[in-house]
Amino acid sequence: MATIPFFSSFRYSDSLTVVGISVCTAVVCEAISWVLIYRTNSYKTLRSSIDKAAKKLETMKTDSSKITVKKSKTKKIDRVETSLKESSRDLSLFKFKSGAVVALVLFVVFGLLNSLFEGKVVAKLPFKPFGLVMKMSHRGLQGDDPTDCAMAFLYFLCSISIRTNLQKFLGFSPPRGAGAGLFPMPDPKTN
Repeated sequence: MATIPFFSSFRYSDSLTVVGISVCTAVVCEAISWVLIYRTNSYKTLRSSIDKAAKKLETMKTDSSKITVKKSKTKKIDRVETSLKESSRDLSLFKFKSGAVVALVLFVVFGLLNSLFEGKVVAKLPFKPFGLVMKMSHRGLQGDDPTDCAMAFLYFLCSISIRTNLQKFLGFSPPRGAGAGLFPMPDPKTN
């Protein structure tokens, strides 16, 4: 325990602690997701079907842009798009169970951090934030310095960036054709 007093005397110890806990939380969340989702055969088959449908749709659209589009060709494209949307929706629903567990972990960690750093300035922003961002970054802090940053804001920024980059690094990022998710954009052809 001799390293903790040394670490706490370090100038940036609070901000580095929040960043470190954010990294650890991201690793734990991805491990949970791997156990519940990424290693299962149903996820792998859904992901491969989305990849195949996305590639097929991309080639069909590039081929149709070169020549005049026939009615049968547009029907095939619509069929592949529908299949891709359904597979993406199924993948999102499949990921939903892991999302609940990950949300619980994040909620517990955020509560712990909030109690540890309540009312403490953990970082200084290099800019003066505007309205809504200032309310988030200065949440729970005393004083009038708008460049003071609370734990919640730093943890939020770190969690988003670290987890997204960790997913890309580990190869767990969503397939490129799975952008729709649970709430896809409305189809302009049906309006």
